[in-house]
Parts: sequence; structure tokens; C-alpha cells
Amino acid sequence: MGRRWTYFKWKLKRKRPMILGITGLLTVFCVLLKNHEAIKETMSGLYFRYGVYAAEAVMKHWSPKVLDYLDQLPKAREPGEDPAYERVMAGVWEAQILKENTSTQVKEQIIMETSGSSIIREKLADYDYLMKEFYMIHPSTTADDTLLNAETFFNMDLSIKREENPQILIYHTHSQETFADYPQKEDATIVGVGAYLTELLEERGYGVIHDTTVYDVKNGKLDRSQAYTYALEGIQGILQENPSIQVVLDLHRDGVEEGTHLVTEVNGKPTARIMFFNGTSQTPDGPIEYLPNPNREANLAFSFQMQLKAEEHYPGLTRKIYLKGLRYNQHVRARTALIEVGAQTNTYAEALNAMEPLADILCRVLDGT
Repeated sequence: MGRRWTYFKWKLKRKRPMILGITGLLTVFCVLLKNHEAIKETMSGLYFRYGVYAAEAVMKHWSPKVLDYLDQLPKAREPGEDPAYERVMAGVWEAQILKENTSTQVKEQIIMETSGSSIIREKLADYDYLMKEFYMIHPSTTADDTLLNAETFFNMDLSIKREENPQILIYHTHSQETFADYPQKEDATIVGVGAYLTELLEERGYGVIHDTTVYDVKNGKLDRSQAYTYALEGIQGILQENPSIQVVLDLHRDGVEEGTHLVTEVNGKPTARIMFFNGTSQTPDGPIEYLPNPNREANLAFSFQMQLKAEEHYPGLTRKIYLKGLRYNQHVRARTALIEVGAQTNTYAEALNAMEPLADILCRVLDGT
């Protein structure tokens, strides 16, 4: 009996890696069977957020079955993360984004001097010039000269007439985003910034609805995994009740490295720099069929015209327009924009100051002037 037990232990030791591998696989299968939908949802999120292209290249030589499984994952739900939290690539790409979106870098502060616009309008017909001066494209998407056409964007009439009926909807997919002086200032949140923009636009004669619904908290905890899904449900209800709304603005606050301060000076005030963001509903492989956006061209024209007005009247206020592959609920109206106001290193006052030129830029585009 003793010899058999000794032999069994010896065999067990020799086969330990195989036994552990089999045990691990069985555990994974058990979890999949028990919580199949949750695992599929998690895998889908990881598929879109981390190393999708490199992972596919490796798995082609490893297991076609894994690729088949990924192809069958549900893709009808947009990830709930803000562009600031969705970085697919790090290191060099992050440094490139920062470099392309800021003219001068110092360790503690980045200041853009408003010394005059460097944009040459006659050269915007040149795709390479347009890309260099106006856009930053994330690897999750692609944008050629058929998508980004300055002449088309110039000629699109996005003007509306001012009236008391609701015309503009301002909301916040990520309402819990705060600024550097929070919680000392309890109102130092992106919602407070939206309230000030609402006030400024109402003073100019527009009917504005400010939706302060919290879409990124679940069961009392911060949860951005479904924020865009919840936000879409919320704003669709508002739009159905108020069909006169023609402009939809999703106001965010970006996230950057702690040593970065995105600030410029406008009318003698320190002002957080802003960034217009567009989802393209396409990857380098082609359109994302489950995220159609019939208003994509108008969305792109809207951000382009605002970017151009900013360069003409407030040079240095805006960073480059950021393009990424998903949709971000921009399909709901032709004049829809996601706008990043500064970052977590900006003060609340700097973010509020940015709303004054932003309101002017919006009015110039909506007035067609």
C-alpha cells in the first residue's frame, strides 16, 4: 500500500502542470456555464478596449475556436467609458496625443498663447493639411478624404432660429467628473459647468434643457460600464417629449497626466482648453453595422465648424478634434457634439471660464455667422 501511495505521489508530481491546466480549464468552463452572459459581456468589453488587433494576430496561430467565440460575442451595446478612460494603447501613443494636442509642454503647466490663428483656410482642401491642423485619429478608427472633406463641412447649413421652445439639450454621460478644487468646492463638477453654459445660452435667447440625471452611478457606486446605454435611454425620452430640440451636447471633463495643465488665456482669464470629440461608427476594417449613425457627416461638420470658429476668434482655446471608432450616442441629432472641458488638473473657475467662449462659438455656428 505504501509503495502504491509513493508511486501515486510521484506520478502526481510529474503530471502537476497538466493536472493544473485541466483543473483551470474545467473551472473556466464551469464559470462560463454558470454565468455565461456576464462572461460574454466582460469579454466583449475587453475585446474592444485592449489589444484587439495584436490579440487576433496571436490567436490566429493559437486557436481558431477562440476567434470564432469572439465573433459570436454580443456587439449591440456601446462601452460606457469616456474617451479619457478608453485608451487602447499606452506609452508612445499617449505621448503622441499629448504632443499633438498641446503646442508647448512643461512639467507643471501647459499654456497656449492667443497670438493669432495659424489656420490657412485656403489650404483646408488639402487632406494632409486638414489632418495636421485639425484632427487626431485613434487607432480604433480610420478617416480618409471621403469622410473628412472641408468643402462639404463648410457648405453644410447648421444654423437654427432662436426661440423659447427647447432647442438645445445639455447632458452629462459622466456626471461624476470633477475638477482640481473638488471636494473643497462641492459644485466643482462637470454638471456645474453645464449649468453655467445653460445660463449663458439662455441669455442669448435659446431654449435650453439641462439634464442633470446621473448615468454613471449604480447601486451607490461609480459605474461607467453602462453609462452610455443609460444616457441614451434618458436623452431619447427627453427628445421624444421635446421634438423641437435640434442641438445635443454631451459635456465631459477629460483625464490627463497629473503634471499636465490644459489652460489658455481668454479675455484676461485663465481658461480650460476644450476638445471636440467625434465617434465615427467604423473601425479600420469598415463600418460598425450595429452602431449606425445617419447623422455622422453632420456631426463631423458641426465639430469642424466650431473648431474653425474657435481658431478664428479664440486661437489656442481648442485642442485637435479627436476621432474614435464607436458612436457615443451622437446619432440622435445632426447637431450633436461630445465636448471635453479641460481635465482633472484644471480648476473649476478655469472650466467655467471656458463656457463663455464656447457659448459664443456655438452661437456663431448656430446663427450661421
